[in-house]
Amino acid sequence: MDTLTILLVIVGLSAGGAVGYVYRKKLVEEKNKDLAEKSAQMLKNAQNKASEVLLDAKNNAFKIQDEAKKEERRKREQLQKIEERLVQKEQTLEKKSEDADKLKEELENKVTSVKRLREEVQKIQEMQEAELEKVAQMSKEDAKEILLKKVEEDTREILVEQIRKTEKDVKEQAEQKARYIIAEAIQKYAADTTVESTATIVSLPSDDMKGRIIGREGRNINTFEEITGIDVIVDDTPGSIVIAGFDLVRRYIAKVTLERLIEDGRIHPARIEELYNKVKEEVAALIKELGEKAAFDTGVAGLHPNLIKLLGRLKFRVSYGQNALKHSMEVAYLAANLASELGADVNIAKRAGLLHDIGKAVDHEIQGHHATIGRDIAKKFGLDERVVHAIEAHHGDPEPRTIEAMIVSAANAIANARPGADKDNLDNYIKRLEELENVCKSFEGVEKAYAIQAGTEVRIFLNPAKVDDLGAVKLSHDITRKIEHDLQYPGQIKVNVMRETRAEEFAK
Repeated sequence: MDTLTILLVIVGLSAGGAVGYVYRKKLVEEKNKDLAEKSAQMLKNAQNKASEVLLDAKNNAFKIQDEAKKEERRKREQLQKIEERLVQKEQTLEKKSEDADKLKEELENKVTSVKRLREEVQKIQEMQEAELEKVAQMSKEDAKEILLKKVEEDTREILVEQIRKTEKDVKEQAEQKARYIIAEAIQKYAADTTVESTATIVSLPSDDMKGRIIGREGRNINTFEEITGIDVIVDDTPGSIVIAGFDLVRRYIAKVTLERLIEDGRIHPARIEELYNKVKEEVAALIKELGEKAAFDTGVAGLHPNLIKLLGRLKFRVSYGQNALKHSMEVAYLAANLASELGADVNIAKRAGLLHDIGKAVDHEIQGHHATIGRDIAKKFGLDERVVHAIEAHHGDPEPRTIEAMIVSAANAIANARPGADKDNLDNYIKRLEELENVCKSFEGVEKAYAIQAGTEVRIFLNPAKVDDLGAVKLSHDITRKIEHDLQYPGQIKVNVMRETRAEEFAK
């Protein structure tokens, strides 16, 4: 390659480098220009944003300032109103204080005036008394004594008559009050009165059961009577037998034992003894339960467990046809009501009333009157002396010394005198009425039969479709003959047979 070519290449390269430099410089300048413009725009935007934030901050500051001023004005107004109310109240109190001072002053003036008037009246009265003594030539005390003697002489007979009349009125009022108190006590306790005797009826499912109870050659009934100590009476009364004995505990055990034998169906000496021992244990528990229930129902607490058992035994004791436990509970209620009316000790009266017949639980084992036995039992268990005395004196021997003893005695008399306290056996009575109705219902054509008038009359209603008028007459004779043959009853029974024909139709 020659020198010219080399020179040309060098010149070309130099020219190209110069042109490239100029071009790059121009690009850098343009880029710097753009960056400057962007920086200026960003700075401008930042300045605008700062201005807006500052403006918002100023606006918020003004708003908060306005709200604070409003709140301050509101508080100031409230304080002003409170201050006005306090000023008004203060003025009212001052006025009231002034009025009170004026009233006090007026009252003091009136009191002073009254005192002055009283002194003047007293002076005038003393002057009058002195003048009277001077005229009458005697002192005030002498005149008073003469006057009283004269009045006493003139009114002595009147006073005596008035005293007699007053005594009579007081006695009548006392009797009336006593009747009222007794009536009020009875009214507060109105209980059904049932009576019992020394015999109990046991129902049988059929008359064939009588033969099984008797047993071969009487071995079952003999064993039963020997174990229980109770008599068994088997008669011609349909559907029932009677067990009798003076000891109600033994009789109740015998009754339950016999009922269970009938229900079980296996009646023989070994089974009789087995059931008797089992029922005897159950009845012992029952006696305690009955005593606890009686004490709870009457509100008598704190009794000894053995005393509770004696109380429960009264359930199986009768006196004049009354159940002794029910009678004792009734006396407790009546005594409590009477004590409440008279202002006596209700708890003492109630406790003594419940236990007043406790001696009857063992009077068949211990010699003596049941009141005396009850007194000894009460002492043994450490009861209050007032309770012991009330138990001892509830029949009037000895005389009651305390109001509670008198109340228990009165309550016992009231309970014994209540209607129904001495009647026939209720079970026996109901059984007789049921038998009377059943005999009548056993005839064909009888729809209903009712025993009324305490069993002295029976009304029979017939089915008119089955029995005509002539049949009704015949049926009345047949029923009468069967009653006479099958039943035992006091007096006579009127048989009324009624037949009624009704025809009904509906108009459509």
